[in-house]
Amino acid sequence: MLSELRVHLATKIPVVGCELTPYVLRASDNTLYPDDNPQSSPVHGHFLGYKWYRIQSDNKPVTCSVHPSEQATLQCTGCVKANIPFPKSYHCSPKCFSDAWQHHRVLHERAAIATSENRNEEDELFGRPNSSGAGTVNSLSGSLSSSRLTNGSAPLYPSTAAHQNNGEALIEVGRSKTYTPTPDDIGHKLRLDCIVLDTKTKLPIGKPYTSLTNHVIPAPSPVPRRLITVNGVDVLGHSGPDFHPSSGNFTVLSYNILADRYASDELYGYCPSWALSWPYRRQNLLREIVTYQADIVCLQEVQSNHFEEFFAPELDKHGYEALYKRRTNEVYTGKNELIDGCATFFRRDRFSNVKKYEVEFNKAAQSLTEAIVPSTQKKAALNRMVKDNVALIAVLESKIGYGGDNLGKRQLLCVANTHINVHHDLKDVKLWQMHTLLKGLEKIAVSADIPMLVCGDFNSVPGSASHCLVAMGKVDPAHVDLTVDPLGILRPLSKLSHQLPLVSAYSSFARVGGTPILEQQKMRMDTTTNEPLFTNCTRDFIGTLDYIFYTADTLTVETLLELLDEESLRKNTALPSQEWSSDHIALLAEFKCKPRSR
Repeated sequence: MLSELRVHLATKIPVVGCELTPYVLRASDNTLYPDDNPQSSPVHGHFLGYKWYRIQSDNKPVTCSVHPSEQATLQCTGCVKANIPFPKSYHCSPKCFSDAWQHHRVLHERAAIATSENRNEEDELFGRPNSSGAGTVNSLSGSLSSSRLTNGSAPLYPSTAAHQNNGEALIEVGRSKTYTPTPDDIGHKLRLDCIVLDTKTKLPIGKPYTSLTNHVIPAPSPVPRRLITVNGVDVLGHSGPDFHPSSGNFTVLSYNILADRYASDELYGYCPSWALSWPYRRQNLLREIVTYQADIVCLQEVQSNHFEEFFAPELDKHGYEALYKRRTNEVYTGKNELIDGCATFFRRDRFSNVKKYEVEFNKAAQSLTEAIVPSTQKKAALNRMVKDNVALIAVLESKIGYGGDNLGKRQLLCVANTHINVHHDLKDVKLWQMHTLLKGLEKIAVSADIPMLVCGDFNSVPGSASHCLVAMGKVDPAHVDLTVDPLGILRPLSKLSHQLPLVSAYSSFARVGGTPILEQQKMRMDTTTNEPLFTNCTRDFIGTLDYIFYTADTLTVETLLELLDEESLRKNTALPSQEWSSDHIALLAEFKCKPRSR
């Protein structure tokens, strides 16, 4: 699936998808018509009309599926025979193909399942990897114009108008304001003609305003991540739509998606501008999130306008109900719709929302300041503690039950989704925010026998005071982080504790082993803290900031989404990249409820 990319008319870029924004100047009265000037809302009796063309040429360049900016020189014959879309079969060099084989062969395996009746047919169709670990390739020489390089499928829009323009055929593919390229467009340029039309006569006024894109390139496909069983029954890898939790189990995804207002070229200049643009990233993120098919999805850094206009309606199509808590705005002075927050989605066929709690750390900070800070220091204290962070707590009820000894009982689940303060030098504020959240969850636990999950971006590395508080239930009074407490908000130190039996889901990887796939995951864990080596990987920082904690007396971990290795992510310098559209990686765990006492 190709994504959208908004560009200005005068811009020429490698297009993964496009959504051009036209402005047309009518010469007769110098009126500038905006891009939202459809026939239903004419301006001065005129509206804008659009025509999209694919520029067909015998000399169409073919781009590499791994490095879209490079021209392809090799094509995998296994893909050709298996009818895998051609764009995925192209590579720029033998080394490129060999390096990508481990992940490229997944396409072959899936095609084999879909098209082969038996193993003999599969062997004949795909062959076996050669000694270098790669499959069979054909060299693409000459003009790359043979019939097997065409995309082959019919255009979405009837191509009744095919014009010749300077020896190139113009195939009409659309007549709307926006157009998302199809696989047929890969390797071709697109042309948009925009013209002012008379509302009554529908006749054009003046000449069309024309814009060209560069060649459409295929959307980079990230490596599929497997779900790996850790319960000791089996260690088979699963991924995407092929995975379905065991009956009664449920899956939880936590993901900081990188809000658009933070995705600046100054911070992420190593990421191509088109891959950093929100229209591209939103489609890539949605595709990734939907692929995991989680029963509960906890997202952080979701801008309020993106929640309302994109994520809520799009995930609704996939059966999710949405809850949202926007960050407060005592500190932020920009447009309210650009403020980010925490969004929790759950499958409406599996859960219903019983209660929603909103935690505003600013309010708690104001109350604490009033109680313990001298009046002469209140302003400075608030400046330090008020950071607009929030948490969203949802109490969900299972519609299908968890099975086993729990049948017939009301099955509740408490899910906390939070984004803790980011500032590195505010360790006291981080710890205080986390302690405040945990104390709130303790109150819920006292009122109901309920399994709990604490998900989110804690902005605290393993071994920090905040992490120790969650994982160990207390903080060592000698911990170095406790030396940062200018307001005395952490005193007395004995209060820094909680009674929830929380365990990090990913620590399960540190407790199992014996098979190659589990040993591989162990290598991606920190042996001291039993946490992943990283969940955040930028040019300037790599480390773990994201977690899924669960109450171990009520839940057990069945499977985990595999961790990625640093080398594969660093191939494009860091995150975000063309393949992965956030600077964080997603975490996902499958849980099973323990039998409850009668």
